[in-house]
Amino acid sequence: MPFKTEQEAFWAGAFGTQYIGRNESSGLLASNLNFFACALRRAARIGSCVEFGANIGMNLRALKLLYPGLAARGIEINADAAAQLAQLVGPENVFLGSIFDAPDGQQADLALIKGVLIHLNPEMLAHTYRKLYDATRRWLLVCEYYNPTPVAIPYRGHSDRLFKRDFAGEMLDMFPALSLVDYGFAYRRDPAFPQDDVTWFLMEKRA
Repeated sequence: MPFKTEQEAFWAGAFGTQYIGRNESSGLLASNLNFFACALRRAARIGSCVEFGANIGMNLRALKLLYPGLAARGIEINADAAAQLAQLVGPENVFLGSIFDAPDGQQADLALIKGVLIHLNPEMLAHTYRKLYDATRRWLLVCEYYNPTPVAIPYRGHSDRLFKRDFAGEMLDMFPALSLVDYGFAYRRDPAFPQDDVTWFLMEKRA
């Protein structure tokens, strides 16, 4: 399939498939359950969620435990990961393709992105922010590496594949109807429930 950026092709290909093996374990599921219980503690009951860059669904698995009966959808660019995601949420709830091409119009109570914005081409961020904003009915959870100013850093021997910046701050500036509800940090050295040094921001979309 044609892609707009090098980063999309990178994650759709062999590197994205290899990533699956680093993203599946019972320990990660436990850490994710603790993570979302904390990050969403100030949100109302959530009945539906769409995740941008869902991979095999480890985040959605945790959310389904936290919110039984959750209607979950996922957007995933890697075909191998999307096939496993479909086993969790049903093939009708998986969009296989780039976030940039994901269909609009179907909102969920929560739009989630975790460890994905950091890997997108910075020139496509405004487009992605709009996709996230339009996808949520009320809650938006952004969980990424944070830096007060934009910076690119090497990623597993590759350049231009990982970028840090204030993603949530840029969204708050871009959309006046968004307000910051809560935020926090999860540390990779947490002795019980480690995460990958992720800073999270829970935002609410006012009607």
